[in-house]
Amino acid sequence: GMIHMVKLCVGVSSVEELESYRDQRAHWWGADYGEDVHVHRTRMMPKRSAEMEGQGSIYWVMSGAICCRQPILRLAPYTDAEGKDFCDIIMSPDIIRTVPYPKRPFQGWRYLRVEDAPPDLEAGANENSAEIAAELARMGLI
Repeated sequence: GMIHMVKLCVGVSSVEELESYRDQRAHWWGADYGEDVHVHRTRMMPKRSAEMEGQGSIYWVMSGAICCRQPILRLAPYTDAEGKDFCDIIMSPDIIRTVPYPKRPFQGWRYLRVEDAPPDLEAGANENSAEIAAELARMGLI
């Protein structure tokens, strides 16, 4: 099986902002893991990590909707100086826009079933086509 992850992109309100942060925010960059990845540190290691690594994505919620995803390459355990355990989500730097799906804020991360994940937006799609796609999705047509 394959499972995705969904998480609030805290402090980020748009995909454009995420793309600009990608190159600025140090904690996004995994110097320990190679330069061409992003790392997001979270508290809990998913029990279903094997179903995510190399196949699932992390879907980002911003401004009340899932707006984009980043492919999950692997998940690595991390222990800080105080002995606290974390999970490093090692992602591709590719930010893939999705059809916007409304999602209420929540703590931490959640599993996102493949059938519940929003479809990707075609490359070059604009805001208008995103709205049309979201409306079709709400009507159950995609």
